Amino acid sequence: MKLLLISLAGIGDTLFAGPLIHELRLNFPEASIDALVMWPGARDILTGHPHLNAIHQKNLIRDSKAAAWSFLRGLRKRRYDVTINSIPQSRVDYRLVARAIGAPVRISHDYPHMRWLTGLLVNRMIEPDYSVHCIENNLALLKLMGARPRLEQHHYELYLSAAEHQWAEEFITRQGLKGLTLMGIHVGSGGTKNLALRRWPLPYYSQLIRELNNAHPDVAILLFGGPEEEKDHEQLLAQVDRKRVFTPQTKDLRQAAALLGQCRLFLSADTALMHLAAAMKVPRQIVIETPTWNKTVEPYGRPFVLVANPAVAGRNLDYYRYDGRGIRGTAEEIIRCMKSVTVDAVYSAVRDTLKQSRN
Repeated sequence: MKLLLISLAGIGDTLFAGPLIHELRLNFPEASIDALVMWPGARDILTGHPHLNAIHQKNLIRDSKAAAWSFLRGLRKRRYDVTINSIPQSRVDYRLVARAIGAPVRISHDYPHMRWLTGLLVNRMIEPDYSVHCIENNLALLKLMGARPRLEQHHYELYLSAAEHQWAEEFITRQGLKGLTLMGIHVGSGGTKNLALRRWPLPYYSQLIRELNNAHPDVAILLFGGPEEEKDHEQLLAQVDRKRVFTPQTKDLRQAAALLGQCRLFLSADTALMHLAAAMKVPRQIVIETPTWNKTVEPYGRPFVLVANPAVAGRNLDYYRYDGRGIRGTAEEIIRCMKSVTVDAVYSAVRDTLKQSRN
């Protein structure tokens, strides 16, 4: 049997697929199991996964249509028996990819967006369940193959090398950070649809970091992110104590993950880096609530503190569902929503978490 796991959405979403890949191997030990991802960061997440035979990575959005179709024809020639679109992949394009690859069995969640077309593209579906995590939603797909979860517990699956862990330890030594409490921060977010609007305002991060610098001299802050966050990091460094705020130059998400494993705290909104921190078992996480926050995207199986967003007020699923659309509301409304989370509220959560970490 030849299986292809399709995970073309966000990088964090690919982390949600790890336990499903593991269960596929346990249920079908003789199968050839491959993965198809969109982003280099998603490929980083799956690199070294012991239950995968191959990883195919192609940006089907940025490449020309001719190049994309040529790539998909190549996958079609591999004659997969089953393709599985992991959650959340609500855009109809992702199911179109499954149809183009042409496996006889094409599994997906059933999203409301263009439902009339979905039945032509995939042929085994279940409804998403917003009361459980995306990892549990993925595992529910097993029953569509006559399989079931065999592990008693599941967790994020990220397989780093000894060299990657060593790189992180050497970074800490080079920067003179041993003995300090390391706190990671990610100021960014996904950039597809209008999801970048859910970022907490950069001036708020600047004020927060200055307050932390003043009140907690034993805390060093590491700013995580890629090229998309470079300008934001430059602005922050110009306004804070550069002796205790660092921007590690990691070559990929795997090095970033190894460095996250050295942190005691991590602050972000619900982003891929939030899940990466959870995968590395950062002891304490603080999450700023956004309109996209719901049970499906919590740090899976890890403790965290949620800084409530008063503008969201429990209406998260009114703002955002897996229906192929962005966050509901105008750009001004979403920005105003994120501004409603005050610096004082986030600082209080960080301060209390620091106290707990020292007890």
